[in-house]
Amino acid sequence: MLEYNLPRYLPSAEELPDSDETPVDNELQELIPGLLKAILLILWSERMDWLFAIDMGIYYHPDKPAIVPDGFLSLGVERFYDEELRPSYVLWDENVVPIFVLEVVSQNYRKEYTTKLDEYAALGVLYYVIYSSRRRRKPHLEVHKLVNGRYELQEGNPVWLAEIGLGIGCERGNYCGVTREWMYWYDEQGQRYLTPAEQIKQETQRAQQEAQRAQQETQRAQQEAQRAQQEAQRAQQETERAQQETERAQQETERAQQEAQRAQQAEQRVQQLTEQLKALGIDPDNLG
Repeated sequence: MLEYNLPRYLPSAEELPDSDETPVDNELQELIPGLLKAILLILWSERMDWLFAIDMGIYYHPDKPAIVPDGFLSLGVERFYDEELRPSYVLWDENVVPIFVLEVVSQNYRKEYTTKLDEYAALGVLYYVIYSSRRRRKPHLEVHKLVNGRYELQEGNPVWLAEIGLGIGCERGNYCGVTREWMYWYDEQGQRYLTPAEQIKQETQRAQQEAQRAQQETQRAQQEAQRAQQEAQRAQQETERAQQETERAQQETERAQQEAQRAQQAEQRVQQLTEQLKALGIDPDNLG
């Protein structure tokens, strides 16, 4: 993996300096890699096999000073050792070379295109990314991929990093209340992954929409219950009207029966009277 001849006995990370005591030139050197790390903390929250470090020293030889990029990503390493976390990144302990290194060019040029480029190539860092927002004629973002021991500039924005499973690019956005161009992670289709603040906002909006839908469903359920109650009331009224009609029909039937009985009784009386007249020798048909 490394071409350096290392001594037999090597110090641990705890025995090496954890800072080169060189202050960063501006906030962007912290905020830009900080945003990338914040996105990863959500995007890869279930994974424990990665480390994204900011301004952490990479030790490749115990007798040489550490290389301190603005940010770097290693895959296949323990995300946490213990609650003390890592003081530095020691290659002979980790046995994994960072796959991605980021340098944010500040107002003070720090040999990003010469010494650091050669150092990262010698270490075997697959992707060396340089960002400079002060450029006017060249792209702000450069993604260099190590091919046969030399870095080759990759085209596009964002650039897909197949070995990482993410794309890297830059566009205008808002982070920490500052609207400017920021670096982001992207999916294979070029869609930007949301920042934590954007995810919170999205989840809040989704929760509000769900609450509104729940409220609408409750209102619809109440309306349906009212309609069902009204239908039940109408059905009861129809039942009562039907009962009343039935009662009236029964009363009419009873009256008709009574009329029929009276008519039958009258007919019987006529017949009796006719028989009585005939018994007296009177022809009821010739009366008049």
